Amino acid sequence: MTDEVAKAVKECARAAKGAAPSLAGATDEAVDAALRGMADRLLAHRDDVLEANRQDVDAARKAGMSAGLLDRLTITDERLTEMADQLRLLASVPHPERTLPVSTLDGGLRLVERRRPVGVIGANYEARPNVTVDVASQLVKSRNAGVLRTGSAALGSATRLLDVVIRPALVEAGIDEHVVQLVPRAEREAAAELVALPDLVPLVILRGSGDSTRSLALTAAQHGVRTLAHADGGGVLYVDEKADHETVRSLVVASLDRLGVCNRLNLLLIHDAVHDAVWPVVSEALAERGVTPSLPPYEHAIGYEWALDSDREATVTVARVSGVAEAVRIANEETSGLAAGIATEDAATAEAFFDGYQGTGVFWNAPTRLLDGFKLLGVPETGINLDKVPGPRGPVTYTDLYVRQYAVLPAGR
Repeated sequence: MTDEVAKAVKECARAAKGAAPSLAGATDEAVDAALRGMADRLLAHRDDVLEANRQDVDAARKAGMSAGLLDRLTITDERLTEMADQLRLLASVPHPERTLPVSTLDGGLRLVERRRPVGVIGANYEARPNVTVDVASQLVKSRNAGVLRTGSAALGSATRLLDVVIRPALVEAGIDEHVVQLVPRAEREAAAELVALPDLVPLVILRGSGDSTRSLALTAAQHGVRTLAHADGGGVLYVDEKADHETVRSLVVASLDRLGVCNRLNLLLIHDAVHDAVWPVVSEALAERGVTPSLPPYEHAIGYEWALDSDREATVTVARVSGVAEAVRIANEETSGLAAGIATEDAATAEAFFDGYQGTGVFWNAPTRLLDGFKLLGVPETGINLDKVPGPRGPVTYTDLYVRQYAVLPAGR
């Protein structure tokens, strides 16, 4: 079985690499036409896509999938319309400049920076069929072919999206339909195979639970494959002694509108001086969302990510802290580093929080749910990269999916 899985993944990778030049050489107009075509076909085949998704959801529910994960898996009528709207928006935004002037060298030679597609980019994600469209559209916009691999729960929905939305739109735009591949196998071994093909798929986007994603990243490194990994999540909110209570209430409610997502409220830190006064407000807001506070003494790490706990995802950890310094320390050292926010009316305290927190997104009187490519940048994302190295960090979009090439040209050319 493992040999069959490896063969299936490699066939997808070879097909994508063979078709990649068709997309790399496509005009801006053709690329954007393909994206608009995907939006049109998504709406035209609404019933077909929703039915495939209903079958996935029904099977997952019978298998005991948690409510939060079922929410991720579900494509509602409203979400389908939003997917189409995002495709149209992506088609309307400018393409990055492919050549940028850098300097003039001795003898009048010109140095320019050329931005080139990676070639083939892989993506591994679990029970989120909308990611099939998000990632495929970002790859098309950046002119990279792709090999997508999703888990068994979403494979039916993803396959339907590829067959009736993505590939026909590529063909209509004059682009080889094979530039977007979907691994047809549900086995988990397919993910490990995808990150072991450096000559075919040199970069893989990893989205999923922390342990599985970290394991795949390690496997990728052993094979010389680079990754953009979104392994862990969980938003932090620090309630300062000068926080407005109504702001606190609204932040807690807004941060818990969906429980199965990475940027939801996960850890609430409250200043000792105002804990007792603000607790009724916090308690009422949590109850409004049907969420239970986890209070000391804990049977878990303080930064434990509740979104990944299928039995207790409707939980938020609550802790008292002595002030902004302790809040920053906990957010930096005991959480994933995805996002943290502060509720305060004091600008100096907010600045201290911003200067101290090292994570990907930081928020002042705003919910961490905003750490999302579409909400922040106006385009879908391929994932949120938490790496503390130069390169794409935070929401990764089509503008990040290129490699840099230096070119030296004759004077005047």
